[in-house]
Parts: sequence; C-alpha cells; structure tokens
Amino acid sequence: MKPAPSRLAMVPFVSVAHMMEIVNGIGPAQLMTELADYIEADFRRWESFDKTPRVAAHSSDGVIELMPTSDGENYGFKYVNGHPKNMREGYQTVTAFGVLSNVNNGYPILLTEMTVLTALRTAATSALAAKHLAPKGSRTMAMIGNGAQCEFQTLAFRALLGIEEVRLYDIDGKATEKAARNLAGSGLRVVSCASKEEAVTGAEIVTTCTADKQNATILTDNMVGSGIHINAIGGDCPGKTELHRDILLRSSIFVEYPPQTRIEGEIQQLEANHPVTELWEVMTGRAPGRRSASEITLFDSVGFAIEDFSALRYIRDQLERTGAYVELDMLADPDDPRDLFGMVRRAG
Repeated sequence: MKPAPSRLAMVPFVSVAHMMEIVNGIGPAQLMTELADYIEADFRRWESFDKTPRVAAHSSDGVIELMPTSDGENYGFKYVNGHPKNMREGYQTVTAFGVLSNVNNGYPILLTEMTVLTALRTAATSALAAKHLAPKGSRTMAMIGNGAQCEFQTLAFRALLGIEEVRLYDIDGKATEKAARNLAGSGLRVVSCASKEEAVTGAEIVTTCTADKQNATILTDNMVGSGIHINAIGGDCPGKTELHRDILLRSSIFVEYPPQTRIEGEIQQLEANHPVTELWEVMTGRAPGRRSASEITLFDSVGFAIEDFSALRYIRDQLERTGAYVELDMLADPDDPRDLFGMVRRAG
C-alpha cells in the first residue's frame, strides 16, 4: 500500500480556472487596485530585494525567460515566453507560470498560472506609475495596441486614476472591435479610432502595447505634445521598441530596473549613460515625479521580477479568502531524508 503524502510535500496550486475564479470573485478592478498596493509596498522596500535582469534565451521565433528575485524571506520566479508569431498560429503571444518559495527550507509554498496574473500585474503597475507621473486630473487615455493587455490596462487606469474615456486603435480592426465589446458596460466612454493620430488627440495619457518584435515607430515625435504621460509597455526585448528616439530626448524617463531596461526598453535607443529615474525612488520620495504641467513623462516599462513577486505574494494571501486552489503532491518527503531510494522501493 502506497503511503499517503506528507503535508510537507503538498503545495498549493492555482490553475487557470482557479485564477479566473479569483479574478471574477474579487472583481478585476478591485483585484488590480489591491495588487497595486502590494506592488507599491514592495517598491518602497526595493533595496531589500536581490535584483538581476531576467535570464533570457532568445531565438528567431521569440524568447523564453526566467524572472527571479528574493526579499530574504521568500524567493519567487516567473517562467514566461514572448513569441509574437504565436497569434498567427493560434497560440498566446505570452504565457507564464510562477513559484513562490520559503527561503528558510527551499520548499515551494505556491505554484500558479501567471498568464492571466501577468496581465493583471502589468496593468496594475502601469496605473500605479501613472498615479505618480501622469497629469493630475487625467480623464482620457489613448490605447494603441488592442490585444491581450488592452482591457486590463484600461480597467486599471479607470480604477486607480479615474479615467473616463479610452480611445482605441489597432492595425487590426478586429482587435479594436474585441476590446470595445469587452469594455462595454465598464462605465467608460469607448471610442474606436481609425488611426494612431486620431487616438492620441485629446489624450492626457498614451499607452502603447504592440507585439511586433522589431524597432517599430508606433508614436512619432509630432504626435506627442507637451504635458502628456506615455505608458510604453510593448518594447520588452532587445530590438523591440515603439517610440521614435526624439520622443525620448524630450521626455523625463522613469524605469523599473535600469540594467534590464537599457537592454530591453525604449532607452536601448539611447546612450548607456542617458539619465533615467527609477520608479521606486519616486514612490519613496527620493526623486521627483512629474515636475511641471508641460513636462512629458515616460514610463519605459519592461516588467521586472519584483512586480511578479508582489503578484505571487498577493495570490498566496488570497488562498484562504477564495479557496480557489488545489494541493499538489510535488515534493518527495521520505520518513528518513537519507533514504530516498527506500521510499521509492516501498511504494512499488
């Protein structure tokens, strides 16, 4: 008779179905608001984390990455891919899963899907950054790129900043139709636009979120007027950008972790010593955010491991609240730690 698994061997697992249960049970807007609080709390203790640029394996088809960090008590990592061609083949462009572990014994304490969770944490981070950088009283956002991130971004900006109108544009009209349909009933005025130029007209905030792995020019210099906040989240690997270089030269640039952003972000177009401000410094008061009404602020976001760590912490804290998980027998746990073979033989 096979022995029952030890409680020490059991790891909570949040599946895709569980994640959707959590999101719908709490509500997307409320969840992203709560998640933003976790992210800000971790950014405020930024210096307590181990930090490294993501470990990336690039190919001609895309990239597979590991994003690790630790605060000395817990260790977290995310496995994530980025394959722009996938959409044409019926796959997601980005998929992910993550693990949170106890540093004291190395045992995992959470295994979770992170495809949906990454969309939530990315949107929460964007809106959180805009709270510190966007013009006060911003009510209109242009959303250029209406793919998988679009609705999450829009709802997060409504929840955290009070955005009232979103102006949608995508080179694929079906993507815009999809986004407008999903945002119906959200309380936002949804305007579908025929061009990028039309989308940015009257917008105080411009979010760019496109998927092509190339040095693209989604925003040209003449499209960006004074006082705008740009939330650039599509450029997230070497050779992939969305903004004309001249926009960067006119902007105050804010980033997550410069050693990673200089490789993957919009600022890969600039000299290595071009000044940038780390977002955690703004949150802790060490550096100013927006300094004038006419200033162009740019959040050059590529996504960083601490944001994923915050998301893992948040989901871990929702398990008792939601009950949306199962326990997996993941870890070999012999009665005698030295007798792993004996455990195998006795189970035969």
